[in-house]
Amino acid sequence: MSDTARFIPSLSADEISALQLSGLKWTVAHAFEGSPFYRARLAEKGLAPGDIKDLSDITKLPFTTAQDLQTGYPLPLLSVPEERVVRIHGSSGTTGKRKILTYTQKDIDDWAGMFARCYEMAGLTVLDRVQICVGYGLWTAGAGFQLGCERFGAMALPVGPGMLDIQLQMLTDLGATCLCSTASMALLLGEEVEKQNLRGKLKLKRSIFGAEAHTRKMRQRFEEALGLEHSFDISGMTEIYGPGAGIECEAHEGIHYWADMYILEIIDPVTLLPVAPGELGEMVITSLKKEASPLIRYRTRDMTRLIPGLCPCGCGMPRHERIQGRSDDMIIFRGVNIYPGQVAAVLEKHAELNSEYQIELSRVDGLDHMVVRVEKRPGVAVSGCACDDALATAVAEDIRNQILVRSKVEVLEPGSLPRSFAKTKRVIDSRDKD
Repeated sequence: MSDTARFIPSLSADEISALQLSGLKWTVAHAFEGSPFYRARLAEKGLAPGDIKDLSDITKLPFTTAQDLQTGYPLPLLSVPEERVVRIHGSSGTTGKRKILTYTQKDIDDWAGMFARCYEMAGLTVLDRVQICVGYGLWTAGAGFQLGCERFGAMALPVGPGMLDIQLQMLTDLGATCLCSTASMALLLGEEVEKQNLRGKLKLKRSIFGAEAHTRKMRQRFEEALGLEHSFDISGMTEIYGPGAGIECEAHEGIHYWADMYILEIIDPVTLLPVAPGELGEMVITSLKKEASPLIRYRTRDMTRLIPGLCPCGCGMPRHERIQGRSDDMIIFRGVNIYPGQVAAVLEKHAELNSEYQIELSRVDGLDHMVVRVEKRPGVAVSGCACDDALATAVAEDIRNQILVRSKVEVLEPGSLPRSFAKTKRVIDSRDKD
């Protein structure tokens, strides 16, 4: 990491631990005093703020879930007087009511500072032009990317999602050097750049993307199409301010997360016990400075693992692997637990295939069936030839050997599957409707 870092603090492991203990004590006391929800939840455990004396005491604290936020609608977790709230943001979730989170001005300032760290980690300068292609409004994405860009000092181009013609116009006419979007949007833009032969008119060097699980092949595809030097996976969610909770560095060996702002635990989503170091599990977050809506052991449902050791870049902030999927995205198919990312990992190994895929689940006469649709890479073979059948058979065999389920694989022409400006829907499950 550069010695001239303006936003990323240089902290040792001991300094981070001291900040985490201080922040944990403050958060528990603040939530106990200001939030009826947290006061009742801690009382159920027989806990008071004074019981937190060491970082290991975090395991005594109760978990908070998305259901808690939905049950407490419209202002769950509120821990300050309402007159101190300057903004709300919302996350839709998959079921139930929207999750609404509140922000004080200090929360907004802290968020902007966290996100400025992300731009710094990605190697941007104040001369960069940052095209922001994510949603604005209730969703935190657009506001977060813009807040961080302005705090960092680069030029923000707040285009928002969709509107391919305007996106391409801004990329070419204003010479955006950094693209901020979902991986699906970056892929869609890359394909359109190739169709219109615009590559030579772009000044893009870097992209920052997030909000959905992605494959390495998908990432390589949009990097090549857009002519990028680097792309950076960013983490975050509305519950922990928004995007900007962590980001990759140029070493691309995991996501550095801001451990002075929150504690990250990895637990088994079934037993709720900590997993062994380096094992895959569910990310649990406890905020250390959030005022309006503090988090105490919030179950994110995101699956990842911690990466031990110091990063080659020299940054002392700890790392976790990119998000592998969500614990509640798990598919139970003929008694086998499957994550979509496992299927994607099998597809990645076949050079003839593109990054786009879709899984369809159905039930016929009481028996579950799986169809995996995947696109060929542009320029591979011709439509309907025996090569496609052989490739489909080989992929199906790999899925059976590696994931232990039978599936039908359909190899499609490039561009056959739906594209998205936001998160691409990978799984279509009609079994409950049958």
